[in-house]
Amino acid sequence: MTPLMAGLIGFAALFALLALRMPIGLAMMLVGAGGIAVLNSPGAAMNVLGAFPYSYSAVFSLSVVPLFVLMGAFATVSGMGTGLYKTAYSWVGHRRGGLASATILSCAGFAALSGSSIAAAATMGKVSLPEMERYKYDAGLATGSIAAGGTLGILIPPSTVLIVYALLTEQSVGRLFLAGFLPGLLLTLLFVATVFVVTRLNPDAGPTGPRTPMRERFSVLLNSGALLFIVTIVIGGIYTGVFTVAEAASVGAFLTFLHALWSGNLSIKRFFSALLDTIRTTAMVFFILIGAHFFAPFLALTRIPMNLATSIGELAVPALAILLIIIAVYIVLGTFMEGFAMLVLTVPIVLPIITTLGYDPIWFGIIMVVVVEMGLISPPVGMNVFVVKGVAQHVPLGKIYRGIIPFWIAMAVCVFLLILFPDIALYLPNTMMGRG
Repeated sequence: MTPLMAGLIGFAALFALLALRMPIGLAMMLVGAGGIAVLNSPGAAMNVLGAFPYSYSAVFSLSVVPLFVLMGAFATVSGMGTGLYKTAYSWVGHRRGGLASATILSCAGFAALSGSSIAAAATMGKVSLPEMERYKYDAGLATGSIAAGGTLGILIPPSTVLIVYALLTEQSVGRLFLAGFLPGLLLTLLFVATVFVVTRLNPDAGPTGPRTPMRERFSVLLNSGALLFIVTIVIGGIYTGVFTVAEAASVGAFLTFLHALWSGNLSIKRFFSALLDTIRTTAMVFFILIGAHFFAPFLALTRIPMNLATSIGELAVPALAILLIIIAVYIVLGTFMEGFAMLVLTVPIVLPIITTLGYDPIWFGIIMVVVVEMGLISPPVGMNVFVVKGVAQHVPLGKIYRGIIPFWIAMAVCVFLLILFPDIALYLPNTMMGRG
């Protein structure tokens, strides 16, 4: 059997296993080991199966995953999501569409601690949706702002998706975190601008709320000082080189633990619940990474990525055109494939093409995350849409998807700006003073 034929059969088998709802990590592990056995030897496959899972998962650098996940779990327990929404609500709630804008801003703030789009959408949905319904907001705008705002969780650092991308591509986690910071702020502003445009075209979609006295605004702002302090310490520490990423993660987890204690919300039950959530998420990420590192050697044996990169490099087609085709393929894949699965399956194939075209892998990682975000709110999968649907069960699914369209367009604008001005993503990592 030729390596190419083995590779094509391997991909067919992988998609068949995913269609049968087998976990992506296990499916990649089985196909990768089977492919190595066919193209190399059964002994080589058994050696990989026996030694690799422990040797890979015992790497110290992977400690950033559970530590950042734990930081987000303690932030959720401490009630930071509610505090963030109250702060944003007090400053912009009196403007037209202000409650939707407050939802997006609070999602951005919560994303800087949780690193999870689903956690951000679920947490802020429970807090903000009742308020928007009380002021008769259009259901599409209300649910769309929650679903779109929640996607910021995988772009604004710390982000589990950026960590996975860094480990798959052997890039610096610290540089990727810094690369996601300014694009995250840009996308947040684009979402807020989207709310402004929607409510300008249809004033009834987002009525004004009550004006909060200035003294009360500063009072709630001070209550959110813990968030600003923790984010400054974590991201600023990475940027200036005071901390490595692993050290920053441990400091962030410890500070959010102290805040949860200080807030009085950390009961014994919630403490162990936060630990269990961290264990579940970490196990899922590790399993996916281990599966991906079984599949990568199999792909290398098939030589599909290298041959594809060489063939594309020889085409008389502008690099930008190829990049746009790759982005378009990702957008289509995002409509029916879960983000993590899309990432681990395609990065080993796409990255050699990107580097052959002369693009920066850090910059492309941010582009890819924004495209994954688009998939999180695209039908028919749209993971964040179903999270919001769980919170707003009385809102038809079609109404939620229609409300998301303007925010999806804002994401496309963000991708266009990142292509036009790569320094939006690369400025901070290129000026990074840290060890990253």
